[in-house]
Amino acid sequence: MKFFNSILFLCKLGILSSLSLRRMSLKMGTIAVFGGTGITGRECVYQALKGGNKVVVLARDPSKMLVPEGSGGPAANTLLKDPKLTVIQGDVTKQASVDSVFESDPDISGVIVALGGKTKDVGPTMLTDGTSCIISAMKNKSSAKRIAVVTSIGAGDSENQAPLFFKALMFTVMKGIFEDKNNQEKLFLSPTGPGHDLEYCIVRPGGLGKGPPTGVINVIDGQAGSIQRADVAAFCLGAVCDESFPYLKKTPCISSVGGTGWVKEPKKGFDDVKTA
Repeated sequence: MKFFNSILFLCKLGILSSLSLRRMSLKMGTIAVFGGTGITGRECVYQALKGGNKVVVLARDPSKMLVPEGSGGPAANTLLKDPKLTVIQGDVTKQASVDSVFESDPDISGVIVALGGKTKDVGPTMLTDGTSCIISAMKNKSSAKRIAVVTSIGAGDSENQAPLFFKALMFTVMKGIFEDKNNQEKLFLSPTGPGHDLEYCIVRPGGLGKGPPTGVINVIDGQAGSIQRADVAAFCLGAVCDESFPYLKKTPCISSVGGTGWVKEPKKGFDDVKTA
């Protein structure tokens, strides 16, 4: 906890950037990102590359591997090109596709799962099915143990941390996606889950934004606020790279601003929380 807070304090003062500090503190390795072409996933990929890591991404459509809006500056929304980046075309719900990611690089040391999408487009069990394939590949095709999984505030036992309006959505129009998110989390949290013995971190962010990183990441016990996706990505990278990361085997809810006063309606810099 002290280590992570020190990073944020120094970043806010402008003394060190989170990326340069990560180079000083963390073991370099290849990071596999699933959901890397999504809005949050792009941030994970981009920041990992800027931090000096090699990255492997599995994508249904590699042409969507773009520079993120939050961290990418003027290059945002252009095709992301980097000699350290490998993008493999495939389907996360197909074991052979997921296996190919780990077979492509024997040095994968960490995994980030930032899967998402509308249920009508990806199916009602994509999160659970895809994550099951990832866990299997980690155990059978790799020595990697670290995995960060982005779910949502309101998932699992964080139901009461969701604002009232958002909670209403969870039990109506978003009921299907939350059933999938809860089952996805159980793969790790259940004592008999296939991922229970991995070094996991279930990341539950509040309302998501697409703006630049703020460097402010609060692990909260109360009602959720909002957080930029770029900050969520930084937290996930800490989970898979930092040997002393304090939230392993835990389910931290994170936000940067707001809290009990946060509402779902989009505000400047923040988008609809229903997208991943």
